Amino acid sequence: MAERFISLIYPSIQSREAHSERCNLPGISEDVCYELGLDEIFNLKNASLSDFFTMDPEVIRYRQMTLDDMASIPEISETLAAIHPILDDISELRRLDNDRNSSGDSYLYSITEIELYVSCIDTLRDGFAGVKDKIKSPAFSALADFATELAESEYYAELNKKLEALASRVREVKSVTVGVNLDRELRPTSAGVISINSEQFKSGKVLDKILRLSFKNDAFTCIADLSPFGKGQSENRQEALIGAFNSAIEEVFRSSVRGWRNIVGDYVIENTDFLLRLLPEIEFVSRAAELVSKLSSHAGCAVCIPELAPVGEKAFAAKGLYNPRVALAIDDEIVTNDFEFDDNARIYVLTGPNRGGKSVITVAVGAAQALCQLGLPVPAESARISPVDAIFTHFPEGADDTIDKGRLGEECARLKEIFDSVSPDSMILLDESLSSTGAYEASYIASEILSGFAVMGCRGIFSTHLHELAAGVPEINERSGELGGIRIDTLVAGIEEGKRSFKIYRAKPDGKSYARDIADKYGLSFELLMKRAEGGR
Repeated sequence: MAERFISLIYPSIQSREAHSERCNLPGISEDVCYELGLDEIFNLKNASLSDFFTMDPEVIRYRQMTLDDMASIPEISETLAAIHPILDDISELRRLDNDRNSSGDSYLYSITEIELYVSCIDTLRDGFAGVKDKIKSPAFSALADFATELAESEYYAELNKKLEALASRVREVKSVTVGVNLDRELRPTSAGVISINSEQFKSGKVLDKILRLSFKNDAFTCIADLSPFGKGQSENRQEALIGAFNSAIEEVFRSSVRGWRNIVGDYVIENTDFLLRLLPEIEFVSRAAELVSKLSSHAGCAVCIPELAPVGEKAFAAKGLYNPRVALAIDDEIVTNDFEFDDNARIYVLTGPNRGGKSVITVAVGAAQALCQLGLPVPAESARISPVDAIFTHFPEGADDTIDKGRLGEECARLKEIFDSVSPDSMILLDESLSSTGAYEASYIASEILSGFAVMGCRGIFSTHLHELAAGVPEINERSGELGGIRIDTLVAGIEEGKRSFKIYRAKPDGKSYARDIADKYGLSFELLMKRAEGGR
């Protein structure tokens, strides 16, 4: 049966080839995935998460349908979970066979691979059998149909019969009788397999004879162990003997297997290769489905399939947005926020108290954008998002906000690198950038950078403790506006009744309230100091 194109994440062979040739791919690196916490969430083994990002609306919508089916039909995830280890075994078997025998002429390995292939097809057919009428996505419809056609074909039935007959012969082998010719000085000159036996040999030790109430010696009674399997023997000596026996057994079965292997080999290898090509896709959609399931079951967390807006619209509007990594790390109900880039603000300067949620919302916006461009649901009640051509992050590497001219130089170099790479369709996420220098220098450099990004026209967030920078946004807008720059606005992380609310508001910053919050926290406000002073009199 000729292989047809089937993919869980690409709607056509053209879109898969375009992706392989890196056409229309966004610049979202592994470093960005790490900064956004996505590497930790997905933990892929067979591919890098950055391999799956796309700007292609058709690819994104195709994946959304795939994930929608997985969310509504649990049996699909169960079926993929069942075939995943089988495919891992086939892949490992291929590797071992190549390492052991570069000619690819290992007949016992071939039997095992065919057994695994049959098990995989049977698992797919049985797993989809009861849910085919519920499937809506093109990906799983095609995979279910193909598995059914394979499993119900005459060739597959004949393959099963031949495999069962040959495999039963192999499984019946319990021992081999080995003959060794010796010279006059009792040194081995040649060795070979005398017979293949369907029962194991018995120990010739006296104690073992007493336990089984038999003292007779026969052809299946061992009178001396071969030293490579004795205690203290090196692993290399044991492996050498095992290899010799495997070669001898393969030689015995060679004539039985050779004829039919040539007939079925191409058929099985072709279809096994097709399944192995699906392995990274299966892992990716399975991890994605697990993420959606975990978030959906968490208190206060919603997930939604985002509405996809054109790239040129530069849209990002989300209601009930939250950081998925934080949600998975805590048991309490998560705080959500509404967030939107619009014509009045494509870039925000976000200020607020330390540990007030600035970094959390910055990562939440980036994670939602990235998940959308993986073709997955996003952590929000509703969302409308345009694809970006790149996401750039600049997050602090250390916790010390001290003056460090060496680190300042590194920060400036990285920011210059980002600016040189950014386009009007990019997203920038800057979290506490320039914290390695004093407030005056940092505010000056930051205002220069923001003016440049505004003229460039990208969208993004500058999360900062620099309240002077936020206060100077009107001047930045006036300066960049003369050159056609987009507008910048301010966001603040809120404090309600003296406590951090982790709510983000579109408002002008009040640096005094944050300073007052810190003073109150450490008992350094004038009122608290006076109470302490009066109490000590």
